[in-house]
Amino acid sequence: MLASIPHHGSTDASPRKKRVLLLKPRGFCAGVVRAIDVVRIALETFGAPIYVRREIVHNRYVVNELAEKGAIFVHDIDDVPDGQRVIYSAHGVSPAVREHSKNRHLKVIDATCPLVMKVHFEAIKFAKQGYSLVLIGHRDHDEIEGTLGEAPDVTHVVSNVAEVEALEVPNPDRVAYLTQTTLSLDEARDIIHALKVKFPNIVGPSSQDICYATENRQVAVRNVAHNADVVLVVGSTNSSNSNRLVEVSRNLGTIGYLIDNSQAIDPAWLNGVDTVAVTAGASAPEVLVEDVVNYLRQNGFEDVEEVEVMPENVRFGLPPEIVQAIGGASGSESVSVR
Repeated sequence: MLASIPHHGSTDASPRKKRVLLLKPRGFCAGVVRAIDVVRIALETFGAPIYVRREIVHNRYVVNELAEKGAIFVHDIDDVPDGQRVIYSAHGVSPAVREHSKNRHLKVIDATCPLVMKVHFEAIKFAKQGYSLVLIGHRDHDEIEGTLGEAPDVTHVVSNVAEVEALEVPNPDRVAYLTQTTLSLDEARDIIHALKVKFPNIVGPSSQDICYATENRQVAVRNVAHNADVVLVVGSTNSSNSNRLVEVSRNLGTIGYLIDNSQAIDPAWLNGVDTVAVTAGASAPEVLVEDVVNYLRQNGFEDVEEVEVMPENVRFGLPPEIVQAIGGASGSESVSVR
């Protein structure tokens, strides 16, 4: 796939420019685009303030930009005044949060990613069928909190193989598993294997829960990392999928760093480096990637090559509350969808 890109250890005697391998796909996934559009259109249609439960996506730049336009980000539903409009983040919420919003008479706009909602539906299905549910993911992540809330009495969260080995369930022959959508493919594979060894009759989702964008960005790093001295991943520290990209690179033996922007780059990282691969997590905007590439150009990495590992053309429709808002504002140039 990348045979045309020589390894940085080539014995070719001719001098080579320092280069940047700009991975594609990178950056925003369809769920993130949808969630950001939801907040933006809500602000344009209903006016500020618009409350958002938690960060709409896990990227500080995006959150700050929307806050400047009038979005107010809160940790809990109790922080939203009665009767106000609130948006659920792309990571989803539990039924308890939905019920509390209803009791507070809040006007809800749900920006939950459709792929996260798929996992919620699977959790409900397995719980109704009498399974003990094993949810693979990181306990402190907003997505896990929401999914866990669908069937808390029968759900066990595991984050590694050791936790699988210590797991006990009422009926070992009636177990199902689901995964957080932003896990490392390798991480999930090892945990699922351990589950299948411990519970031979375990069942799982009809299709994998790790989302297409998470997988595609990891595959891109996997295909390019061996051609680079360093991999820079643009993304915030609380972005699960961005952290997983760094792990993929490091697991392949290539130094990887997570950076919010070019200002986070330590010049020492580039000492003796000929090739830098650049990618971005699914919640990181392209403007930050461009910022990093420009920084690298200014520091001698003049040869920038975009390396497309696979095409990505996924789009998600907007939630009905926003579709109705757009319909109500028809004829106004202030409401637009990217």
